[in-house]
Amino acid sequence: MSEAGTAPSAASAPSVVEVTAKDLPLYCPNPSMPLWSSHPRVFLDVEAEGEALCPYCGTRYRLAGGARKAAHSASAR
Repeated sequence: MSEAGTAPSAASAPSVVEVTAKDLPLYCPNPSMPLWSSHPRVFLDVEAEGEALCPYCGTRYRLAGGARKAAHSASAR
């Protein structure tokens, strides 16, 4: 995971974190976040839209390369 820009302070807007396929399944808080800013772990689906927002802290996660296409389609039946 890599932070876009600098680490946010308590008074700044939530950060944007770029993730890769090796970071999946994605959850927040992520391992690089300080312990004092912890909240309950929540798993986020970043694959469908290429982006996900944590409902607790507002951190936005972006999947490098964008959304991934589904492996199976309804028409394949």
